[in-house]
Amino acid sequence: MPNYTKKDFPTSNVRRFLEPGPIVLVSSAHKGETNIMTMGWHMIMEFTPSLIGCYIWTQNHSFEMIRSSKQCVINIPTEDLAAKVVKIGNSSGRDIDKFAEFGLTPKPGSQVRAPLIDECYANFECRLTDSSLIRKYSLFVLEVVKAHVATSPKYPKTIHYRGDGEFMISGANTSRYRKLFKPQML
Repeated sequence: MPNYTKKDFPTSNVRRFLEPGPIVLVSSAHKGETNIMTMGWHMIMEFTPSLIGCYIWTQNHSFEMIRSSKQCVINIPTEDLAAKVVKIGNSSGRDIDKFAEFGLTPKPGSQVRAPLIDECYANFECRLTDSSLIRKYSLFVLEVVKAHVATSPKYPKTIHYRGDGEFMISGANTSRYRKLFKPQML
């Protein structure tokens, strides 16, 4: 087992090691307007029903759209969309139509009015199920009510944010620890 040499590290940067999963594109619609935001702060909160907690900054254009419409779509982009994902995150839907600006295709959802992004590997249609943490923490608790996932590849190359402008592309998968794994414990 390795023996690591360690030094003090700024607590404000621990996210570089704890980011919860892939960068996602959240699409929303309200009062005839659509938007896309790039988001890295999300977490699984429950399996059944499928609940996802999402932090959305109050100044983000999508904040009020999702809070008011009570729905959105969480879209999973892959490595081929990485440059667009970053550019979407660096722009505001107050100023531009992000679908048009970035050449993305909106597709109608079956359970929500927010559009799916056709170029993404997966799309999760969500409804706001708990708004009690929005005012204090900007935390939206969403229930996935419909999921659409590509049939291949089995393991897509998703984009993960490491903080401070660094990204990681998902890598190798292994099942070598499967016999040790107890799903109820992780």
